[in-house]
Amino acid sequence: MQKFRHFIAEQKNTHMTHIEDSVIYGGVDGVRQAINGLRELRNMLQGQHKGSVSAKWDGAPAVFAGIDPRDGQFFVAKKGIFNKDPKVYKTAADVEADTSGDLADKLKDALEYLPSLGIKNVLQGDFLYSNSDLETKEIDGEKYVTFHPNTIVYAVPVNTPMANEILKSKIGIVWHTSYSGSTFETMKATFGADVSGLNQSLDVWSQDAMITDLSNATLSVRETKDINQKLSQIGVLFNKVSADTLRDIEANQSLAQTIETFSNTKVRKGSYITNTEKHTNDLIKYINDKFQKEIDKRKTEKGKNVQIAKRNDFLAFFSEDNKKNLKMIFDLQKLIVEAKLILLKKLNELNNINTFIKTNKGYKVTGQEGYVAIDQLSGGALKIVDRLEFSYNNFSPDVLKGWQKV
Repeated sequence: MQKFRHFIAEQKNTHMTHIEDSVIYGGVDGVRQAINGLRELRNMLQGQHKGSVSAKWDGAPAVFAGIDPRDGQFFVAKKGIFNKDPKVYKTAADVEADTSGDLADKLKDALEYLPSLGIKNVLQGDFLYSNSDLETKEIDGEKYVTFHPNTIVYAVPVNTPMANEILKSKIGIVWHTSYSGSTFETMKATFGADVSGLNQSLDVWSQDAMITDLSNATLSVRETKDINQKLSQIGVLFNKVSADTLRDIEANQSLAQTIETFSNTKVRKGSYITNTEKHTNDLIKYINDKFQKEIDKRKTEKGKNVQIAKRNDFLAFFSEDNKKNLKMIFDLQKLIVEAKLILLKKLNELNNINTFIKTNKGYKVTGQEGYVAIDQLSGGALKIVDRLEFSYNNFSPDVLKGWQKV
């Protein structure tokens, strides 16, 4: 069995599913992959496994760069690179014809400075800053060189080698995925971009997202015991859940997406799943209410009946047996989240750069956006994110984004 099989087929690497959601999207195999993923990450943090962890950086925009296999020319691109007609930029005029404002400026900077790295294939990364974005700020009594590309403020103490490198550079970028193939359409993604072979350039602060040394974040005896207890509980519960129910949800992606969307409404209100029986009943009410709105919009009896039939078909899944099993599935997700948060707290100890959010009242410490655990043998990946913190940082009106001014 693969340890980190990639259970959701991504369009190159433009989307990734949370580890706990593998339960609803991946069926029986998805649960097994989540369990194996937690075990492997535990082993990594005990020094027993040579897998790798990639940090998720909160950069913007997403940038693709490298050599166009069709003509051998250097290009930069947004996610349109994988369209049927790939949209790539090879001159400043190409950029200006398709984009404007800050996005155009950053893409033109990327086009000017990234060729110096000598990229041979195609890399995907996150743009962190242009030199004009860098600021010196005093936070909690310490001076930092900061950049604020999106939601998270990255801060490096002044007069350190890293700060000096950043200040001398024209742009900063972090790479997380590499691609290979003879055409854009057939390119295959490899998680974890190794940039050790790239040229050194004073103009580009070029990093990869990999965290290969986990020795500074070893699990304590108590943390290991807690993780092992969660994994044991997950295993016992997994054996009780009906495989048929898991397969039915996996086969009905509309239902799986509705379950995830409903659960995200709770996250945005600041809470994970607690009472799973209530969560199950609330989900049914959520679906009923959603269809009722559609029914009420229809002016004719025929139109209403069409929506009523759709609602009834959708709700046919919720038999008493399936409701009982769905509750246990939510219990599984709850335990996976609890185990994930233990590991996430330990991973945040690995940060070699300070991270804050900016509010109207000042700066507040926050963790990395998240992590991706990568198995080097299978090439698969698992997304590890504190969704409550992520949701607060991204949706709270109190948190200022990089493009906002106080």
